[in-house]
Amino acid sequence: MNTPIPRCAAGHPARHGPPGRRRTCARERQRGVAAVEFAILLIPLLLMLCGVAEFGRAIYQYDALTKATRSATRYLSQFSPDDAGYPAAQAKCLAVHGNTGCTGSPLVGGLSTSMVVICDRVDAGGCPGMAFANVNTYDNGAGTGVPAGTVNLVAVKISGFTYTPIQPLIDASGLVFSDVMTVMRQVL
Repeated sequence: MNTPIPRCAAGHPARHGPPGRRRTCARERQRGVAAVEFAILLIPLLLMLCGVAEFGRAIYQYDALTKATRSATRYLSQFSPDDAGYPAAQAKCLAVHGNTGCTGSPLVGGLSTSMVVICDRVDAGGCPGMAFANVNTYDNGAGTGVPAGTVNLVAVKISGFTYTPIQPLIDASGLVFSDVMTVMRQVL
């Protein structure tokens, strides 16, 4: 009498092992190995994904701060700092909230008007080493020769902004952005 050869689910012959042991197919053993390999690789892949998300968020926040300083500087460039109604407070609100009335939430979480510094020809104390009054302009790209005229400058700077991460898994809580500043020509 012929004994049938044990077959796996795929129809391949089963592996012969010691007596009393369940006979398994090579394909069935591979399923367990693949699950273990996936579990080992899942943790580093998730960490990399979280790191990429945090890095992208940090770049987004830095870009939002840059756009905020640009908007506030453009707003102030239309006014003379000698005017009695010089809108410095409104420009700070514009940099933080996106409007001159200081209403709504900040453009970036953690940003406040105390972080915004305005430098112009009247008050350049927040921007040491920079000149804002009667800055020479030149017709050549080298900035040399006879000055073609002078301009006044205005700058809006966000200083001391600290990045707050979304995920506590990656500790980037001590990351302080460098100063974000925009300088433009101001009316004479």
